Amino acid sequence: MCNTIKQLLKTNTRLINKNIVVKGWVKHKRTNKLKTFVIINDGSTIKNLQIIIEKEDQYINIGIYLKIKGIIVLSKGNKQTIELLAKNIKIYGIFKYKDLQKTILQPKKHSYKKLREQSYLRFRTNFFSSIMRIRHNVSYLIHKYFHKNGFYYIHTPIITNYDTEGSSNLFQVTTLNLKTNDLQSDFFGENAYLTVSGQMHAEAAALGLRKIYTFGPAFRAEKSKTPRHLSEFWMVEPEIAFFNLKNNMFLAEELIKYIIKNILILSKDDIEILDNKNLIVNNLTKILNKEFKRISYTKVIKILIKNGYNIIWGQDINYEHEKFLVEIYFKYPIIIFNYPIDIKPFYMRKNKDKQTVAAMDIIFPKVGEIIGGSQREERYDILLSQIKYFKLNSTILEWYINTRRFSTVPHSGFGLGLDRLIQFITNSKNIKEVIPFPRSRNKIYT
Repeated sequence: MCNTIKQLLKTNTRLINKNIVVKGWVKHKRTNKLKTFVIINDGSTIKNLQIIIEKEDQYINIGIYLKIKGIIVLSKGNKQTIELLAKNIKIYGIFKYKDLQKTILQPKKHSYKKLREQSYLRFRTNFFSSIMRIRHNVSYLIHKYFHKNGFYYIHTPIITNYDTEGSSNLFQVTTLNLKTNDLQSDFFGENAYLTVSGQMHAEAAALGLRKIYTFGPAFRAEKSKTPRHLSEFWMVEPEIAFFNLKNNMFLAEELIKYIIKNILILSKDDIEILDNKNLIVNNLTKILNKEFKRISYTKVIKILIKNGYNIIWGQDINYEHEKFLVEIYFKYPIIIFNYPIDIKPFYMRKNKDKQTVAAMDIIFPKVGEIIGGSQREERYDILLSQIKYFKLNSTILEWYINTRRFSTVPHSGFGLGLDRLIQFITNSKNIKEVIPFPRSRNKIYT
């Protein structure tokens, strides 16, 4: 049986004098006249295991994969409690040491840009492996939260024929030569796109299953190159029947706080590696201390105008405004609700004032909008009027309209940007550092 380093370190001294097998890759190597000391890691934890080899092996270099059979002994050093006295070593994938110098495996500090350029290797670095373990634990907590609260996990289409958000920043899916426009001979026989959101299909599911969520990739062909945007990203989208906007805001805040509270426990070792002067722990703990401030769009505009911003009611709130609100004015996450009709999608429920819709966005320090959602327009006649008002194609939307035509109930939902949440949790300056293989404008990192 092969043990992981995480398992070995957890059992600690109970394995003293036991024969075990461990596998991993070399992080560091040093040799004296009598012995060779090799530090290995296997990805199961940020912590390493020291291997003691009685003789020099010229083929063992940094980056080499090893399978070691040996005996656990008490460590004579103060950096670890136990170490492995090697009896038999198998080496995998030998390569020349000089080739190592061209890679990010070389034991020195590398820029984040350099790490991205060798994305296929950055999983072996302390920085990125920690972020990936945190990302895994956050994903696990999301599924755990919804399962505990009676939600069903469904898969919505990645290929769709409509722009859910109405932004027109779509990637088209086609088998045609791009110089032609003969849709009849195309694979689907109509326009097809990579989805920007699974929300519409999630609504249909919620109206039969009551509480559902999706968790999958979404795609936007935005021309932005900011450190907060990706072309391919991951979204968590719950949708709940018999839910209003107030319920929606409560659920969104509770989900975020559940994740943050538990990630501090689950990913303690990895957060410690990433943390600089305890900033991450302080930031995350602060989020748990009080309720997110709820404030209407109208009041936000008044605050911005009062503080010298050139903005009028009806304009969208941009990142500069969000940054001021959460980092300077409130100094805490906020939930902005009841946006003007014209700056939000057609499916959001029209309020009694006939000027705003029951929308809500959660804004976080450093990353901006982390959740966007709304109460959906369940009233058949008003939904039709909104489609007409925005001059949308009612034929393509007929299936969605029918979810209201054949009876419906008030329902709500939101989308949580997983990558931005990870960016906030890890205090990463660039969202490209928190996803395995980033895709963004003018660049595909392989």
